[in-house]
Amino acid sequence: MSSSDISALLGSRICHDLISPLGAIGNGIELLQMSGMGDSPEMSLITESVENANARIRLFRVAFGAAQPDQTVARREVETILSTFGSARSLEIDWQLEEALPRDMTRLIFLLLLCGESALPWGGKIAVALAGDDLRVELIADRVRNEAELWRHLATTDALLPDASEIHFYLARQAAEAMGRTVDVELGEKRVVLTA
Repeated sequence: MSSSDISALLGSRICHDLISPLGAIGNGIELLQMSGMGDSPEMSLITESVENANARIRLFRVAFGAAQPDQTVARREVETILSTFGSARSLEIDWQLEEALPRDMTRLIFLLLLCGESALPWGGKIAVALAGDDLRVELIADRVRNEAELWRHLATTDALLPDASEIHFYLARQAAEAMGRTVDVELGEKRVVLTA
């Protein structure tokens, strides 16, 4: 078993262990609201935070967790995860894929979405589509972090690991390579196009 396989299993374990307490907190909030506590600003903040954390953990579970070759991820599950993830970060995610996808492909896309999140800290649009067998992820915004240094880990195998805040770039390249793909990056002033 490779070190990347062990890391993926560790990611799966951490996400699995965090999902349950977050679910319990969400259930507790619902019970408090049903008991007459009302919908105060404090309760709304807690509810929104739990929903965002749940969506983030579910996305991380696919992006950083282990992927079996025969596993798929349904479109409905993807939409549920991405609706909260996108709205929490002022990102409009245009998921143009109709069918369930293999887990390894979904993992690659989610890692590229995390790259998109890093490139669009002020919000924007991310479109995900397939053209034949080619994956295309397009990032569009008035302000885009398009500096080449941010994207170098998608293209290079240099020995230096990125900072923890940018590890998804490195892992996206690994995920693409495991599928026999490479990620090409086209940088523009107001958009970045990723193809794999």
